[in-house]
Amino acid sequence: MATYIYELENWPQFEWRSQDLADQLATVRHRQGRLLGRMEALGFELRAEAMLQTLTEDVLKSSEIEGEILDKEQVRSSIARRLGMNIGALAPVDRDVEGVVEMMLDATQNYQALLTDERLFAWHAALFPTGRSGMTKIIVGAWRHEASGPMQVVSGPIGREKVHYEAPAAARLELEVASFIDWFNGYAPLDPVLKAGVAHLWFVTIHPFEDGNGRIARAIADMMLARSEGSAQRFYSMSAQIRAERKDYYAILERTQKGSLDITPWLQWFLSCLDRAFSGAEEILANVLRKARFWEEMVQRPLSERQRKVVNRLLDGFEGKLTSSKWAVLTKTSPDTALRDINDLLAQGILVRDEAGGRSTSYSLAGLDDGPDRAPRRHR
Repeated sequence: MATYIYELENWPQFEWRSQDLADQLATVRHRQGRLLGRMEALGFELRAEAMLQTLTEDVLKSSEIEGEILDKEQVRSSIARRLGMNIGALAPVDRDVEGVVEMMLDATQNYQALLTDERLFAWHAALFPTGRSGMTKIIVGAWRHEASGPMQVVSGPIGREKVHYEAPAAARLELEVASFIDWFNGYAPLDPVLKAGVAHLWFVTIHPFEDGNGRIARAIADMMLARSEGSAQRFYSMSAQIRAERKDYYAILERTQKGSLDITPWLQWFLSCLDRAFSGAEEILANVLRKARFWEEMVQRPLSERQRKVVNRLLDGFEGKLTSSKWAVLTKTSPDTALRDINDLLAQGILVRDEAGGRSTSYSLAGLDDGPDRAPRRHR
């Protein structure tokens, strides 16, 4: 008896119940169209800011799903530089961050280009520029080999591991990937949104690389979603939503890979997750508009480049508490200069001291937590 779907007789002839997906697909397509319409109505600068925030979240969250935490400013700087966006001073970027960004942008900006073995190899090599996954040396830019042993997804401590999934043997990979690529590049009377869901499942089930399969599968899905819209502009992040639902994501994957070739439940989950990703896009849009209104209010204020840099960090979602010591590090200035900058913003009513006590005084933007339509308090 087959344990996994790739062992079934008719693999990979996936099936689904179209009537069970019709209403859900129509709803997702409607929301997708409305979101794109709203974004197109924005001015160029606001649209670029929304896209930069979305792409940054996409890279960060796709890596977080695999347990890898990237530096947000590095990701943002790398994307801005590659897309020619002016965001002021750019942070130095590590090679691993550049690689993830390069893969994601190639998938979404060049969404019309054919998917090929060489393109997948280039994505994989970009993800692992040192030839290692953590401390482990891996095969990079090529399919995994039999010598690597069975490719398993496991959890639990050593000696009590639980095997959630075992991928097809390496000897099958050339034919398996060829079949997938032919289908992906070929024409079929299938809505591209559904095709994105099938592609995601199919690729991650083949699991052709020693590592990075999940991130590449999500990039492939993003590529097909871009085709569904006929646009390289990204305003929602499927990866960010999957990260928020990581437990359910892994659970539905495991059930599907151990089930039948009827993948209706997987596609229902995929469409639901995509629908919720559109809600996340509404939050990004609200943040972009709030940021624009904030700087409209500040247009006559005499702020230095240092002050603008840190205020922008706060508007973009500063992690943790802003203290004078963190200000000094961010702006590469002395503690005295940092305190002068902060005191000036306090006097203008742009910053406020946080009420919570502690060893270090911390600061927040005035009115930032009072809703997106609230302007900063004016100093009288």
